[in-house]
Amino acid sequence: MANPLRGAETPDTSRAKRLAAGLSVAFNVTVTLLKFIAAAVTGSVSLLSEAVHSATDLVASALAFISVRVAAAPPDEEHPFGHGKIESLTGFAEAIMIFMIVIYIVIEAAQRLVARHLLSAAPLNFGLVIMGASAIGSLAVSIYMRGIAKRTGSTAIYVNSQHLRIDFVTSLGVFTGLAITKLTSWPYADPLLAILLAIWVCIGAVQLSLRAFHELIDVRLPPAEIEKIRKLIEQDTGVISYHRLRTRRAGSVRNIDFHIVVPSEWSVVQAHALADALEKTIRAELQPADVVIHVDPYDPIRV
Repeated sequence: MANPLRGAETPDTSRAKRLAAGLSVAFNVTVTLLKFIAAAVTGSVSLLSEAVHSATDLVASALAFISVRVAAAPPDEEHPFGHGKIESLTGFAEAIMIFMIVIYIVIEAAQRLVARHLLSAAPLNFGLVIMGASAIGSLAVSIYMRGIAKRTGSTAIYVNSQHLRIDFVTSLGVFTGLAITKLTSWPYADPLLAILLAIWVCIGAVQLSLRAFHELIDVRLPPAEIEKIRKLIEQDTGVISYHRLRTRRAGSVRNIDFHIVVPSEWSVVQAHALADALEKTIRAELQPADVVIHVDPYDPIRV
């Protein structure tokens, strides 16, 4: 059964996603500039790597900001299923950028290990202040964005919150490395930390790419959501049975379609009313969702 509003996001959901993406962009611009300044002042390769990592996050935040706006557009003639997969494509692109930064970090750190480069202790205080503030800010913004992603189901916002969560850990790690260097003057602390950061970032990139890839190849919704759909169908007394339940996600929008069997003596109006009410119920429970129901008359021979 068709519905002209199926799959559309509510204004509140769309607004929340735009605000979260905008906050991420503003935060990353500020932090990235400060990290590059601190890297120049201290000469730290781990801080420089972290600055480049934050620059990648900035590009990711900008992509998220754009993608949530485009994905929120309603279905049109050329895109009858909406634009939700733009968010999934964005998530996949962000993961690729993380892989690229991992390669850069490893190469730069290896060169410093060979050269046994020793940082000057005096400028490190400035780097410690910047990295401490960055760690606290990244954690706070990440928690906020994860809450928005959970509420709206946005892949782009979720991926961006993951970037910031990684940024919190890496900033804290660089802070620790700078503190060790300042206290002990050990020349290997800075480049070794940079390599450890690269491993951590690589693990995060694998997780993010898998999440986005699964959405791009139309993996079904999580078992808990499918079970919720089944319960909503089964609690409707007018439905004799159902079959061919199919689900997938496009960005934050869940696509759900299935067949229901109704009494053969029912009129088209009765069957349509039941299907329409069931569609609205499922959309309300799993919004934003695009729900399509096909009605079959009861046939004891086929059953």
